[in-house]
Amino acid sequence: MRPDGSASTDARLRETIGTLLDSREPTSSICPSDAARAVGGDDWRGLMDAARAAAQELVERGEVEITQHGEVVDLATVRGPIRIRRPRD
Repeated sequence: MRPDGSASTDARLRETIGTLLDSREPTSSICPSDAARAVGGDDWRGLMDAARAAAQELVERGEVEITQHGEVVDLATVRGPIRIRRPRD
């Protein structure tokens, strides 16, 4: 849970990432902003850091991969736009 006590928002972001990925082709990916927009509506920009953190939690669970330019990257070291996808075999 984040210091601001928004565990329910974090959970909604994780769930939304999964739902968005499930609604797309297995080879597709999403942007963290897709989840932030779905959860935050007009105030989505304030959820971008939380969306990236939710994606990282899903990486740690083995549920998603974070990519940049199609290559799997470490969120702790990558800078710039990222995508989220289901793990590939």
